[in-house]
Amino acid sequence: MSQDGAQSQNAGRALAGGRYQLRDLLGQGGMASVHLAYDSVLDRQVAIKTLHTELGREQAFRERFRREAQSVAKLTHTNIVSVFDTGEDDLDGMTTPYIVMEYVEGRPLGSVLDEDVRQHGAMPADKALKITADVLAALEISHEMGLVHRDIKPGNVMMTKRGVVKVMDFGIARAMQSGVTSMTQTGMVVGTPQYLSPEQALGRGVDARSDLYSVGIMLFQLVTGRLPFDADSPLAIAYAHVQEEPPVPSSINRALPPAVDALIARALKKNPNERFPSAEAMRTECLRVAQSFHPAPPQIVPGTQAPSGAGVGSAVFPPIDQSTPAPTGNVQTPYQPTPPPNPYGTPTPSPAYGYPQQAGYQTPAPSAYTPQQGPSTPPPYNITPQSPSAPGRRNNKPVIIGSAIVAVIAAGGLIAALLMNGGGEEDPQAGGGASASASASKAPGYRGPDPTKTIEKEKCTEPLESNNDPEKIQLPSFKFKNIKSVKECFQAAGWQYEVIDVDENTYGDGTVMKQYPEADTDVAEDDVPKIQLYVSTGNPAQ
Repeated sequence: MSQDGAQSQNAGRALAGGRYQLRDLLGQGGMASVHLAYDSVLDRQVAIKTLHTELGREQAFRERFRREAQSVAKLTHTNIVSVFDTGEDDLDGMTTPYIVMEYVEGRPLGSVLDEDVRQHGAMPADKALKITADVLAALEISHEMGLVHRDIKPGNVMMTKRGVVKVMDFGIARAMQSGVTSMTQTGMVVGTPQYLSPEQALGRGVDARSDLYSVGIMLFQLVTGRLPFDADSPLAIAYAHVQEEPPVPSSINRALPPAVDALIARALKKNPNERFPSAEAMRTECLRVAQSFHPAPPQIVPGTQAPSGAGVGSAVFPPIDQSTPAPTGNVQTPYQPTPPPNPYGTPTPSPAYGYPQQAGYQTPAPSAYTPQQGPSTPPPYNITPQSPSAPGRRNNKPVIIGSAIVAVIAAGGLIAALLMNGGGEEDPQAGGGASASASASKAPGYRGPDPTKTIEKEKCTEPLESNNDPEKIQLPSFKFKNIKSVKECFQAAGWQYEVIDVDENTYGDGTVMKQYPEADTDVAEDDVPKIQLYVSTGNPAQ
């Protein structure tokens, strides 16, 4: 039976012992199907997303999916689709994970855009900016909780009948990154290639600024009616995100003011440090730009094409079909980040594994991989920006070098890591002393601590059990938490730590920006290693 047939037969079935009765099929994609359902206990309509059966075969994925759903259930905001429940049940004899969500009476943003494209050629800029600002309001809340969406796109944004924006599918892409064997072997893409940030495409770690890149892609699509990068295979699209410069939006829609061009250009920077530092900052700019010009109907230039990498798509990255043998062993796709052995060491720049170097390139001084601004910020990537060109034009040299980059990624994965070395001193009392950042001098632009970002001691004293080994535990996440509460958590569990200063003033003095080993790492409960904490000084990056 085909997948479509199997999913359509789910209508009329029930989940959770008959509590949720599946009704109409609302939509389906590569990972899941969404049904309108009736909650017989609370007498209300809900939407239920059922994960396809191949994802339900792995216990590790089901556990990760459950935990992510619990995290998302804590997100409460007007612009976020609420999560009510999660679980797993048998459908057609197969274990099927499901998630119960708020039913939104409306339609996907993609459908709204299609209607605007038919009528105007693109979405009016003022409308697009206000919708984008609402999406960023939702991301602001999730990022504060340390939850990165990883799959922002019009298909994951709903518009209610009253025009309220609702972002959904928080946590699903993160659950997909749990390293489930069956998914890596079938080449399943984590995220949607057209909206992936360069760091996602390269298999590097992501943070909140990766979501902002995806928002920039989405805004480009709304105001121009097309994507900045598209091609005939996922790898060709990945190449374009990593190496190609997007066209200027106003070269496609002449009605766009320069402020919209500048906003999108900043969101689509290859280097995360050059993007907006937070969803709040980008949202503020969207609203400012929306109020700075008089709305005008879109003026689409006929015949404009995207610099999509399609020229190398067929030659270097042949289209992927079901008949292509799945990679085996340790081969990784560029869409599934593989944590490096030591993400905090200094990587050796290499044309084979990083961005291409050119003559005269100087390795940047170490800097924290944290949100920063200013021309003095040394980029963690070896990027040589391309010179602006008309839409559709490409430089042959970057095409050749970029082809080698992505081919290497497809063959063996990326082995260079993001630079993460704050250059600070070890805390001399690495078990309960004062933070090294507490004694740091305050420079112009200093931002004070936020003591409200705390972590419960139970996260250390009662950590989660490993999904793979019942005798091990998973390290909790200390990211974006105030160092004082983190130290109290460590002291309660008897763990050792080391504090390293990071010059960063976006999140404030005493905020943990990175940790090593990373969150969710499996460790022996009675032999937890000393944990390195990279803590903000509150001072601007030098």
